[in-house]
Amino acid sequence: MYWLLTLVWFFLILLPILSIFGAFSQADLIAGLRSPLVREALRVSALSTGISMVLILSLGLPTAYFLARSNWRGKVFLDTLLDLPMVLPPAVAGMALLLAFGRRGLAGEVLYKMGLVLPFSLPAVVMAQTFVAAPFFIRSAKSGFQAVDKNLEWAAQTLGKTPWQVFWRVTFPLALPSLVSGLIMSWARALGEFGATLIFAGNMPGRTQTLPLAVYSAMETDFPAAMVMSAFLVVISFLVLVSVKVLAGKGLG
Repeated sequence: MYWLLTLVWFFLILLPILSIFGAFSQADLIAGLRSPLVREALRVSALSTGISMVLILSLGLPTAYFLARSNWRGKVFLDTLLDLPMVLPPAVAGMALLLAFGRRGLAGEVLYKMGLVLPFSLPAVVMAQTFVAAPFFIRSAKSGFQAVDKNLEWAAQTLGKTPWQVFWRVTFPLALPSLVSGLIMSWARALGEFGATLIFAGNMPGRTQTLPLAVYSAMETDFPAAMVMSAFLVVISFLVLVSVKVLAGKGLG
């Protein structure tokens, strides 16, 4: 009975995936890859997600370490707040960013007076991706830091190592598999971001149109291109999950 229900669920997942790859021919694939829409969406996605990962790593690494090593009243609230973007509806995340950083937003009005306009620009794409994807890295990195045996850190300190040296020579290498898997998951989440980007950054080809937004636009104007981009995102998503499972099961060695 269990295997039958598992088989049904397996086909419910597999059939839509196979349908994407069966929806276009080799000629459609070549035409899609040559499409300016696809090339521009790839460029915007690669650029924006690359910048997002730099921001997530720069801000998320110390945040995750702080959460893993600290214990104070109110930590649960902060931890929950940092996880909140993971469960927010994408449209709500986009509205929140727009109300905060739009021209009349809490911070946007000040930025506008300084000559900085964030909405409907590439920085808005980066902010939307970072907002929704950072919790995936922070959660994974925090778990990695918590799994490091504190006795190893104390032993390194007794040998005369500074806290900075202990972190980079002991803690960081031991937590690296979790850091890498978290960063991969964050990148995949940023690459697939749609709702927050659409509301906060818009859907302008060559400027703010990422791959998911291009798929949405191409559904009515260039169906083969939409299928090619969809297939590309499916392959990337599958490879990301495989990479995370390998890292979680075998580490980097």
